Amino acid sequence: MTPDGPPTLDDVARAAGVSRSTASRAINGGLRVSPEAQAAVDDAVARLGYSPNRAARSLVTRRTDSIALVMPEPDERIFTDPFLAATLRGVSAGLAGTDLQLVLLLARPGERPGHMARYLGSGHVDGVIVTSHHRGDRLEPELAGGPLPAVFVGRPFEDDGLRWVDVDNVDGGRLATRRLLERGCRRIATITGPLDMTSGVDRLSGWRAEMRAAGLPDDAVVEGDFTIAGGTEATQRLLDEHPDVDAIFAASDLMAEGALRALAARGLSVPGDVAVVGFDDLGVAASTTPRLTTLRNPAVEMVNAATSTLLALLAGEDVSPEPQVFEVELVEGASA
Repeated sequence: MTPDGPPTLDDVARAAGVSRSTASRAINGGLRVSPEAQAAVDDAVARLGYSPNRAARSLVTRRTDSIALVMPEPDERIFTDPFLAATLRGVSAGLAGTDLQLVLLLARPGERPGHMARYLGSGHVDGVIVTSHHRGDRLEPELAGGPLPAVFVGRPFEDDGLRWVDVDNVDGGRLATRRLLERGCRRIATITGPLDMTSGVDRLSGWRAEMRAAGLPDDAVVEGDFTIAGGTEATQRLLDEHPDVDAIFAASDLMAEGALRALAARGLSVPGDVAVVGFDDLGVAASTTPRLTTLRNPAVEMVNAATSTLLALLAGEDVSPEPQVFEVELVEGASA
């Protein structure tokens, strides 16, 4: 602090014995600055307690020092969906120790397709992590091949050179169905996730592949929305349309909890009358009665990988374009 207030760039330049422009370049990246001048400016900054103006710095570096976490979902989902909540916490924790600020972008009712993509392409952030994306968001085609570093948590519909991390959702669907087959169930239904999301498509594909391999019908399918209410409604439809169902694979634990509620309302026991398997193991499964058998979704590991990849891209490192796919794990409960 100088007698007249916080130190200015001119104060730093005088203390370092360099020009104002040299001091600015040294503070904002060291371009075309000699090692001696850089050291003098660094020392002056430390002695004076100078804090650079972030707005002025961005004009020099073309950096905003912020990244976006894009969740194209209504804001109430952030507080009720354990996967989205875990993603938000994980990205925030992954930025600890950096100067990067986190900008959270959520869907708004009636938002025009492509609105988020246009915002991201306007230079407001240095990079982006996208999760829970839908086909109609137009995020994939807008980000593919563009200058903005981007990492998707969840397989994109079209690869197009996009970097992404995900769990093996197809194998998860197969493992869940195989567990129900091993129990002796033969009329196994599924409540899918939204089919405009690759997680919904892939978990359905795994269920269908295992059912066909067992020579069993695969017609008992209802699309859900990854919510408890959606799981309850979907189960009611399944029981009305397929009263002989003896097992349900729900593509999320929230929907599986909804299924348990609908089955109890019909006077059906779990797993005696209908066995149930969920997907996620992010806290919901441990609180249901009976405790859900589920598939572990390694959300923390995926988010860590996505954040590390984005930071490496921002640092200019050579990052492999190959996707990072994590294995799924069956977690035994009492519902199957």
